[in-house]
Amino acid sequence: MMFEVTPNPPRKKKGPKITVIGGGTGLPVLLRNLRKRDAEVTAIVTVADDGGSSGVIRDYMNVVPPGDIRNCMIALSPMNPLQKEIFQYRFNSDDQFFAGHAIGNLIIAALTEMRGNNIFDAIRLLSRMMAVEGHVYPAAEEPLLLRAEFKDGTIVDGESKLVKLRKKIKKVSVHCYDENRQLDERRTPMAAREVINAIMEADMVVLGPGSLYTSILPNLMISDIGEAVCETNAEVVYICNIMTQLGETEQFTDADHVRVLHEHLGTEFIDTVLVNTEEVPEEYLSQQKNEEYLYQVKYDFQGLRDQGCRVISSDFIRLRENGVYHDGEKVIDELFRLLQSAKTENN
Repeated sequence: MMFEVTPNPPRKKKGPKITVIGGGTGLPVLLRNLRKRDAEVTAIVTVADDGGSSGVIRDYMNVVPPGDIRNCMIALSPMNPLQKEIFQYRFNSDDQFFAGHAIGNLIIAALTEMRGNNIFDAIRLLSRMMAVEGHVYPAAEEPLLLRAEFKDGTIVDGESKLVKLRKKIKKVSVHCYDENRQLDERRTPMAAREVINAIMEADMVVLGPGSLYTSILPNLMISDIGEAVCETNAEVVYICNIMTQLGETEQFTDADHVRVLHEHLGTEFIDTVLVNTEEVPEEYLSQQKNEEYLYQVKYDFQGLRDQGCRVISSDFIRLRENGVYHDGEKVIDELFRLLQSAKTENN
């Protein structure tokens, strides 16, 4: 006999509508803390990841890379720790057939196939099973190719290849694939209506924290997402990275990060920037194991104000054994203060 398991419905929330756009490890940090608050949360996740388990699955099955989607769903789910551990479990490297794959990635890929390659239907089904409190949307309904043009004229295709050259990046763009997994010049990447609605109807749109060129811009370079972020009446907040990143933002100030975003979209669309001003201890600068981070981002508050941004600076760091991260609770406290301030001003 088979039993249908129906999870308890997620708690209804009536607070502000907050849409967070990004990818990588920064997005789930915010979502975990937003889930504890009274807010309608939507996460919009990049689909240009071509590395690791996600990259293998996207190439083999031609589905959007599931890794960032998996992590965001876990962050917004009230499942118990054991259930989350199972969903996040990654097979050992000596398990040749499944090497490196997370169980959650395989489940998302399987549900996508079951639903006729409809990633939105697959996520809706899984969200009900996991009682996800909020929405998780891929930025597009198909995997996209990230292309980087460097200042020396070099062009490289693929997110995983971008950082390896360690050259200064001029701009990035996203493109559709054709049936042969080659760049398709005939089609323009587009977002689903749910994604655009989440941006246009939001009270606040949050960018980051996350890699500038590989987590944030791949979303904004989908033309209708970029247009929606520029046109929305929501407060658009950028959470600046604490550290520079190898091959992407070496020697960048906070104002340089914002300038790149504005140049890519052709207008000054960011309203507020959150900047960490707490000094990172020297021992944390020297112990980075993955060599991804280099130095603390330098401050240029006047450069931010010259671009029309409100600057909120504070201690936003959380130190762990393996590096320096944003303290999600501190960041969310600041976002809610900003929302309350805007509400007071409008009344």
